[in-house]
Amino acid sequence: MTTDTSKYKFNHSMLRVKDPKRSVAFYEFLGLKVVNKIENADAKFDLYFLGYDSSKAVSSGNHWTDREGLIELTHNYGTEDDPNYKTVNGNSEPHRGFGHVCISVDNIQAACKRIEDAGYKFQKKLTDGRMKHIAFALDPDDYWVEIVSQKNAAETEDITTTDVETYRMNHTMIRVKDAEKSLAFYQDTLGMKLLRKMEAPQASFNLYFLGYSEPSDKTSGYEGLLELTWNYGTEKDEGFKYHNGNDEPQGFGHICVSVDNLQAACDRFDQKGVNWKKRLTDGRMKNIAFVLDPDGYWIEVVQNESIKKHAGW
Repeated sequence: MTTDTSKYKFNHSMLRVKDPKRSVAFYEFLGLKVVNKIENADAKFDLYFLGYDSSKAVSSGNHWTDREGLIELTHNYGTEDDPNYKTVNGNSEPHRGFGHVCISVDNIQAACKRIEDAGYKFQKKLTDGRMKHIAFALDPDDYWVEIVSQKNAAETEDITTTDVETYRMNHTMIRVKDAEKSLAFYQDTLGMKLLRKMEAPQASFNLYFLGYSEPSDKTSGYEGLLELTWNYGTEKDEGFKYHNGNDEPQGFGHICVSVDNLQAACDRFDQKGVNWKKRLTDGRMKNIAFVLDPDGYWIEVVQNESIKKHAGW
């Protein structure tokens, strides 16, 4: 059996939510659609997979495992009625780790106005701070949703209209302790390509954008990118550690890569010496595996069902 990393896809990012009705409504307002729902009544949780699915979308109509840039919302039964239940969004000490998901839009002024007019809150509006070209909306669980433009700053922008069918689920950001170790893992082990690097020495951080697409200076039109944020000096602090979202208190759960041949991919990961959270043979679910990245973030591995049938989803 063989596996080809060029056929892998950054399929989804998982977020735990308190109330699925509110969360699904928010992401549907941003133009996403529930493309798959998995109900687990016995284990008392449901999974909602949302993605852009209009005729203008990148992977319209594809099987959910044959897409990039999905958001998986995990709902554990009863949390919506528990006044004490709260997720962590990954941006507050001492539980920083996951940062945000990001959508890219056609007309950022109009897109932000539409979100604000609907009554949703912002962590950062376009007019806040020095960076006037990005905004951060807050979903019902206070996860940050970055909003960026698909257009260059020099392009004339219609600030009055926006078409959600043209939006993209562009990237997911996680903070990493050691950029060199993380870049090696995501490139050499997972087969991603470094598409873009942004250095900000005056602010003491770098951003690295990776994915399974071809490199480009303009990545805002892509779906399914991974942004690694490295703050200078964390790699030298022996006691420094980011929160992976799965240790208590919980929030962000994992990212997921779909592969061409699940068994062969896992065999390859074994040869690469990965740290496993769950092998295919562990537990009752034999159709998923989880590996750990250098910071302890979970990476789910599933079969791309459009290439080879495995799970029957």
